Amino acid sequence: MGIRGGAGAALEGVRASVAALDALTLEDQKLDNAAMAAAGAGVDVLQRRYEIRLERLEVAARLEAHLAAVKARDVADAVEIQHALLAPDAPVHERTYAEMSAVEEIAGVLTVSSAAAGALMEHSRRICSLPPVMNALAAGAISWQHARIVADETEGLAAEGALALVAHFFDPDAPHPARGAAPGDLVPSRFRAKVRGWRERHHPESIEKRHVKGVADRRMEYTPDKNGMAWVSLYLPGDTACAIWNRTTATARGLQGPDEPRTLTQLRPDIAASLLLGAGNTTQTGNPSAVGQVPAPRADVLVIVPVFSLLGLTDEAAVLDGFGPIPASVARRLVADGADSFYRVLVDPRNGAALEIGRTRYRLTETIKRWIRMRDAKCTFPGCTNRTPDNDTDHLKAWEHGGTTNVSNLAQLCPKHHRLKHHSPWTPDPATENNPPGWTSPTGRHYNAEQQDAEPTPWPPGTWPQWPQWAVPRECRCLDPHPEDLPQWEPDDARYVDLNDLLTSDPVWAEFLATSFALFPDAIGARP
Repeated sequence: MGIRGGAGAALEGVRASVAALDALTLEDQKLDNAAMAAAGAGVDVLQRRYEIRLERLEVAARLEAHLAAVKARDVADAVEIQHALLAPDAPVHERTYAEMSAVEEIAGVLTVSSAAAGALMEHSRRICSLPPVMNALAAGAISWQHARIVADETEGLAAEGALALVAHFFDPDAPHPARGAAPGDLVPSRFRAKVRGWRERHHPESIEKRHVKGVADRRMEYTPDKNGMAWVSLYLPGDTACAIWNRTTATARGLQGPDEPRTLTQLRPDIAASLLLGAGNTTQTGNPSAVGQVPAPRADVLVIVPVFSLLGLTDEAAVLDGFGPIPASVARRLVADGADSFYRVLVDPRNGAALEIGRTRYRLTETIKRWIRMRDAKCTFPGCTNRTPDNDTDHLKAWEHGGTTNVSNLAQLCPKHHRLKHHSPWTPDPATENNPPGWTSPTGRHYNAEQQDAEPTPWPPGTWPQWPQWAVPRECRCLDPHPEDLPQWEPDDARYVDLNDLLTSDPVWAEFLATSFALFPDAIGARP
């Protein structure tokens, strides 16, 4: 059969990676042998040895990907050859046993369980059937974990749907390719979140129908564990689970202080247990203060709803901050119930840009904080998965060094990476109104920002001619025109003012913020 489908490129990659490891190891040995001479020549030997370790880790990661591609191709081929050994008209049971036999042989060769070998076979088959994924793995551009995520998330999709998903993430010439960091530059959990979000929006069965099925399967599970511990899990609608998580996190933050020894991670389960067993109960570990004595703070959850979904004209999924896509019906219910989670962000009416409040003040308005939460969705540090309720809104360029308080100089950082930024040479790029910052490491490695995978909003059937593009929010436009291409809006009536002419201290802002959100239903059917 020869070397097929990416395996040849993978083997070339193996040889190149081994050669690179040899070269780096040889350089390291020379530094050992000539450390004094190098120091005399002004070479920072320790710094170079540190960089060599990082470079070898990079090469080793690529080598693991090359070998994973070789393994996947061989597993898929082994099963295919086993089938080819049978007669073309062999009955189904013979083919089934031939495949079972091959799986058991693979399990023996790799010293893994039959179940693990069977899972490897299924993943290998699917990855090999998706050439862009196999090629990326063979080239060392993604890891086996990334490739397996694609295999998992394309399961149950028709061939067309699977190819469209792969094209979105691996083909830069696709109609709406993924933005921001490449798949291999995202930690696997973040890559899975992006792939799953795309799958939810494009699944052939609507998220409304799948949500109804999921709600019917809700349950609680209890699993004993070692050291006298146990797990309690809840399978709930996403908005409910997200609200529980944010409520316990907010309450935990309210309890933290100099006299509270428990960490945030320890406080969350203590609070959940106390609330379930009764607010008067106390935990048996840490500070015995009763959770019920702490006022429950409001846990802000942002719900980003396309305007047509909010109006009930389409069923496009909304996005729940800290969770991901949710059915439009759930989002409409959250808004209709008066949830405090649906927030406005002030924008310039001419170009849709977020309001820049300049250097008039250091402290941030809640409006700007919520805009940053919507834009970043999580801590912006490379690889961090910490969600927004736990994070700080930080000035990328410090205020005392001339940094301004506007969206291009603000980003979400978790407490850990907030401290690291101020005590190490890790450097953020500037942000933009719609994209979080990338980062540069102390050794000069640059990490692109993880950008949200926004797509144009589908228009309701027959409404496109009736909705002038300038009449809907910027997030809902099917096109993303340059600001210079937009109609220039200037007030021509004494009742209207240009927001750019107002100072941030003007009382009009307070009146504007207090105004209820309006959907302008009369715009439906109106012609320009």
